Amino acid sequence: SGPPYPHLDENVRLIKMPNLDLYHPDHLFRPEKMSDLAVPLNMYEFLNVCTGSFPEPFTFGERVYSYLKKHSKDYDIVHDNQCLSYGIGRLAQKVMPTLPTIHHPITVDRQEDYKVAKTIRQKFRVYRWYSFINMQLKVARQFSHIITVSEFTKKDIAKEFSLDENKFRVVHNGINNEFFYPKQNGPRPENSLIVTNSADTPLKGLNFLLEAVAEIRKKQPVKLTVIGQPKKDGIIENLVAKLGVSDVVSFTGRIDNEEFADYYAKSTIAVVPSLYEGFGIPAAEAMACGVPLISTSGGALPEVVGDAGIIVPPADAKALAKAIEHLLQSPEERRKYAQAGLVRVNSVFSWKKAAQEVAEVYREAIHGYRRSS
Repeated sequence: SGPPYPHLDENVRLIKMPNLDLYHPDHLFRPEKMSDLAVPLNMYEFLNVCTGSFPEPFTFGERVYSYLKKHSKDYDIVHDNQCLSYGIGRLAQKVMPTLPTIHHPITVDRQEDYKVAKTIRQKFRVYRWYSFINMQLKVARQFSHIITVSEFTKKDIAKEFSLDENKFRVVHNGINNEFFYPKQNGPRPENSLIVTNSADTPLKGLNFLLEAVAEIRKKQPVKLTVIGQPKKDGIIENLVAKLGVSDVVSFTGRIDNEEFADYYAKSTIAVVPSLYEGFGIPAAEAMACGVPLISTSGGALPEVVGDAGIIVPPADAKALAKAIEHLLQSPEERRKYAQAGLVRVNSVFSWKKAAQEVAEVYREAIHGYRRSS
């Protein structure tokens, strides 16, 4: 991993791949030591960050390739996240068994961000930031096996990347029951909604939920808790003010994993208003906490929710409002969905099941690589 380095279990070894760490608050957008720029790859990284690009996937891949080319005998297989660099593709072609997980086609994020960009300058910045996508499209074609997290995403990625669906193996994400479980804090409140959301990311659809809340409050009491934090003077913060819902909408900011169960226990309904999800972890987490769920049909969400929640069309504030009003007034239906969600998560979305399925894909990829070598 490159910085910021992940916090791992003590039994997991971390091989650090240092870079310029240009987003570190102590030396934002400048190298800690100017002498680091004498290395051509570092200079490339620095110049691209300074011009609004996102070079880290490429430079990380080059560093990983150099390391693993020297140490390939120490490992059986490389499992990469998102296949965003040519270096990872070269590993698959020349060095050792390598496979990626692609969570969803990032082309969808680019399309939505491009729609929201209003000025030519903003549109150029979107285009520049997502310039790594062309690299991903080329690299993805170099793997014999690709893991993805839903059947829906498999079809979408295959279409967007012009790939054969037979390359893909679907392994659903798991949910950590250490943090996401039904916590009993007495009776649930009657009119409290909760959403876990990257607030200013257009694809997450929070604006439509805020519009729905503004409509619902005209008819009955309602409160919305957003696990997340909007940007200062950003789209969501301005919309909250415009709709006049600041008195019934609260943002938690970043919270610890241990706090999620408490927040869900204080909620009547969980809502996932996303326009698109490659999987939809917030939906599964809400179900794991025993909270009745309303979700859009964006992307793979119906595949995750199944019959354990109410599904409405994406980007439709009126449909969201209607579903929320209905479920707020139907305690028996809420109990039914809460129980169905628990059963579904525990039977379908466990990390043990995911690990077993990933291990089987590893065996396939290693066997296939040896046969072709």
